[in-house]
Amino acid sequence: MKKLFLLLAAAGLFSFSAVNVFAQDFDAEHMVYIEEVDAPFTPQETRTENQPLHQVLKQKFIEGSVMWMSPLLLFLIIGLAVSIERMLYLNMATVNTKKLIDSVEEKLNKGDLKGAMEICRDTRGPVASIYYQGLMRYEDGLDAVEKAVVSYGSVQMGHMEKGLTWISLFIAAAPMVGFMGTVVGMIMSFDAIEMAGDINPALVAGGMKVALLTTMMALIAAVILQFFYNYILSKVDSLVITMEDSSITLIDMLSDYSKRK
Repeated sequence: MKKLFLLLAAAGLFSFSAVNVFAQDFDAEHMVYIEEVDAPFTPQETRTENQPLHQVLKQKFIEGSVMWMSPLLLFLIIGLAVSIERMLYLNMATVNTKKLIDSVEEKLNKGDLKGAMEICRDTRGPVASIYYQGLMRYEDGLDAVEKAVVSYGSVQMGHMEKGLTWISLFIAAAPMVGFMGTVVGMIMSFDAIEMAGDINPALVAGGMKVALLTTMMALIAAVILQFFYNYILSKVDSLVITMEDSSITLIDMLSDYSKRK
């Protein structure tokens, strides 16, 4: 949990810094615009092509309204931070299960229950943790072992799914915030038409640009996070299946071990 809070804090700090940089660039661009009012006209396409990619992204961020683009950027950064943390955790939890089972079975065949427990204790991952809890309760009977395996399996599954609710929240919230920005942009366009008393493309261009850019940013954030979310779910499902299959194997091994005693 502390690591998650640190990631969220770092993501928030990064987002705040990014917004400040964008705001500074916004002021600088407006100052340059004021100074270059009398300069010869340069087509927008030419100016955009000569700019680096990050400058173009900053410009589009500012044109889309910082008030609406900042939450979307924050959703994307925090969602990516949580996704990366989950992927690292799940990849670290993925071990050679067959090798672990063979090692435990070898120890049990030799009658070395404590040796099997030490192997599980020194191995990372949810399967090893479940095996350790089950072996600890062998003296209480196979029913106690089975209950411990089922209970601790639920605990391990909760650990693996931790943080997924935040990712799903950002996936759902990003399009809603983008839609709000779209509505605000349309209102801006109609306000400009009402004040001018005439329909002029130049009047509605600003509001329409805000509407389209916020929608685009929201869709980009949601699509990126959706890919990460589905990948993490697939990893969790794979580990859960491995845990369930390995738990059945543990019960069978302990049953054979009790018959040989």
